[in-house]
Amino acid sequence: MPGALLRNENQQFICKNVHIVPSSNQSVITAQLTPNVALKIPIAHAEGRYFADEATLAGLKQNDQILFRYSDASGNVDAPSNPNGSIDNIAGICNIGRNVFGMMPHPERAANTMVGNTDGLKLFESLLTSSKIFS
Repeated sequence: MPGALLRNENQQFICKNVHIVPSSNQSVITAQLTPNVALKIPIAHAEGRYFADEATLAGLKQNDQILFRYSDASGNVDAPSNPNGSIDNIAGICNIGRNVFGMMPHPERAANTMVGNTDGLKLFESLLTSSKIFS
């Protein structure tokens, strides 16, 4: 996976719900998600700030490898919605082969009605449904 995870910009552990929007539907985990519709997903990390140099970032954009970006509840990607200082509000990426992905928010913590949030379940449903399409 290109890039690196660095210490959060505020140098603190952060545990809270944030919003992310799918930036691409060209992966099994995002194929069934509605682009630019925000999902409420928890974060819990101290080293979650995604960083990549300019050339790597340009390659990610050119190859449509950015899967998720931090946003506000309305799906607007902006600096105040970025909880950890990730470059370009990046919350998740995939490799060039689209068979490996990484994200810092925790969709597994938002996949059950008992916790009051099922937005994360949408990612797993996409994974199960789309794996037949992409294989």
